[in-house]
Amino acid sequence: MRRFYTLMVFWMVCASATLIAEERTVREKQLADAEFRLKSIYEKRTFTPATFPGKWLADSSDYWMLEPAKPGAEPEVVKYDAKSGKRINFFNESQLVVPGTNDRLVVQRFLQTPLANKFYLQTQTGNWLFDSKSGELKKLPNEAPQPSAANSFSPKVDRIIFRRGHNLAVADLANGRVTQLTNDDHKDLDNGGNISWSPDGRRIAYIQTDSSKVRRRPVVHPTDPTYPEVTLERFARVGTPIPTLRVGVVDSEGGATQWVKLPSDPGTFYINSVSWAGNSNELLIEMLSRSRDNRKFLLANIEKGEIEIAYEETDPAWIDASYSANAGLEWIHDGKEFVLISERGGWRQAYVISRDGKQRTLLTKDKSDIIARGPVDKSGEWFYYIASPKNATQRYLYRIRLDGKSDPERVTPDDQPGTHSYEFSPDCKWAFHTYSTFDKPPVVDLIELSGHRSVRILEANAQVRKHASSLIYKPTEFLKINIGNGIEMDAWMIKPRDFDETKKYPVFFFIYGEPHGQTVLDDWAGGQNHSMFHRMISDLGYLVVSMDNRGTPAPKGAEWRRAVYGSLGPLSTEEQAAGVIELARMRSYVDSSRVGIWGWSGGGSNTLNAMFRRPDVYHVGIAVAPKPRPELYNAWFQEIFMRTPEVNPEGYRKAAAINYAEGLRGDLLIVHGTGETNTHLQITESLVDRLIELGKKFDYMSYPNRDHGLREGKGTPVHLRMLMTRYLLEHLPPGPR
Repeated sequence: MRRFYTLMVFWMVCASATLIAEERTVREKQLADAEFRLKSIYEKRTFTPATFPGKWLADSSDYWMLEPAKPGAEPEVVKYDAKSGKRINFFNESQLVVPGTNDRLVVQRFLQTPLANKFYLQTQTGNWLFDSKSGELKKLPNEAPQPSAANSFSPKVDRIIFRRGHNLAVADLANGRVTQLTNDDHKDLDNGGNISWSPDGRRIAYIQTDSSKVRRRPVVHPTDPTYPEVTLERFARVGTPIPTLRVGVVDSEGGATQWVKLPSDPGTFYINSVSWAGNSNELLIEMLSRSRDNRKFLLANIEKGEIEIAYEETDPAWIDASYSANAGLEWIHDGKEFVLISERGGWRQAYVISRDGKQRTLLTKDKSDIIARGPVDKSGEWFYYIASPKNATQRYLYRIRLDGKSDPERVTPDDQPGTHSYEFSPDCKWAFHTYSTFDKPPVVDLIELSGHRSVRILEANAQVRKHASSLIYKPTEFLKINIGNGIEMDAWMIKPRDFDETKKYPVFFFIYGEPHGQTVLDDWAGGQNHSMFHRMISDLGYLVVSMDNRGTPAPKGAEWRRAVYGSLGPLSTEEQAAGVIELARMRSYVDSSRVGIWGWSGGGSNTLNAMFRRPDVYHVGIAVAPKPRPELYNAWFQEIFMRTPEVNPEGYRKAAAINYAEGLRGDLLIVHGTGETNTHLQITESLVDRLIELGKKFDYMSYPNRDHGLREGKGTPVHLRMLMTRYLLEHLPPGPR
């Protein structure tokens, strides 16, 4: 009998060893396949689509680009006729020969100037101006600097404004003579924000930034690991002084700056934009209060030194956190009125407002959001914009009459569900149109706006589509998750290649969950460009899911977006957890005993909150570049949504993941770059110290000298994703049960 039991134990040990060896072999193959796919994604860029480089000429009949005549040849400046598609060399052979020589110019950079017939050329032998009417090619003086953008040129294209250190200067293009406009030597003063020539070329407006009151923080530069260099750099943290701003106007021939007397104390506001208000005597200045609960458009008369408020609005929370896409205004009807985007009515809508602000017409009257403003077709009296009233994950082009007497018209065809973007010709007759979905890479075509008629394909991305189709075995499922109280979250789900709905699968959630961005978008870049990584993870045997809670900038009305006001973290944590529970109820193949979550930046913070506050729901978490202490984050972002700890101490206490670290029960991996300039390493290391103090088991990976995107250094993107993949396989067993 003893011999029998001995043999049984022996065979059991052998069987166990064989099973372990087989599992190790399977795991090694999984990791090898994962690494191959990750290198294809992040190093070979196999799934990165090409964009269309064409730019419209001022008359809208042609578009130009730098393009080689054949593979391997030097690029040439060519233009295409919009109607026929005929390809024409912008220059004939003689025009690109240096006068007096046989040397042919090779154009490296090409810019349109404010004059429709004049173009800037940067070549291997200097900089030139080309006149398309006369055919004249004029070499610029060697002393003349390279323009940073087309608006560097004066309206007559006889001068260029440029930055010389922290100051502004103007160079004469005829003789290279330089005129210094500002002479501030203090390194904390910067003269060069929002530079703008007056229409008559006499004046230049700019923003001066004074950072002298902003506190410094030490930054280590590992030039020599033994004796690294340390510099002190300005960083405006929540509740501390921010840069002070001034708007100045200086004569383009030089002289003293005339400062605009702004109606707010220094250091209490931001300036979103400065431009000339349709003439050379008035400036339009868009001011935002420090907490973004007030917005003013000021008209500053430079001659009289007077300021009028053309428009002002306030909101108890914030005006519009995504104002960068809808900032500013556009003058119409010879400057008598302007088009403005505002959320004052509870939705992001368009208004036509008189110059004095006394008359206001609501254009988009339906209860839906404008996602992004488009151009005004002044000849046709149309305002174009991007919206998606019925599906917050998609994007379509609409237009409406400027008189506000008609209903909006959808321009994008109904049979093209997904995401659309447009680059309009100056006359709004044509557009470069980009169309994609979550599962289909973008195609760019030229359309005639009238009837949305496709004229020709400009970029098919055929190879990207071919490679993608070999890995996308079934359509990504978009679904609605109702968590009660009238709250319905959008979500997407990627299923494994060999998915069997009769079995249960672990779920890996991707979260952002903050007001800066959506993750649930029906476009190729949906999921914040992590979609091909998520497909690789899914094929290892996971359901990969993302949900957008309230507070994310979905086009669902101001109330949806402002639901998080006062504290970022608590609401997203609870709504995401409720979504996990509801998804498991909706779909029998969701294994609620195997739930992982990961996110980056704000998503990293929400990952920490999920692991600390809802350990009953989440079992594995990967937090990349998180901010576990929002009171130490930058003032520019955090104060919009939470004000300062002095006025909102409880909101900051509830938002800080570090205050809930004792709740950790699952497996947690924290990843950070030591060269972080956004969510500083020390913020995360204070959480690391807290977890050590609590005796919690966790894993921590720091990438030397990498910044917030963790891109620096050869191999970093693949190494990071392999680290995440191994951690997931080890701590959240894949595959069906």
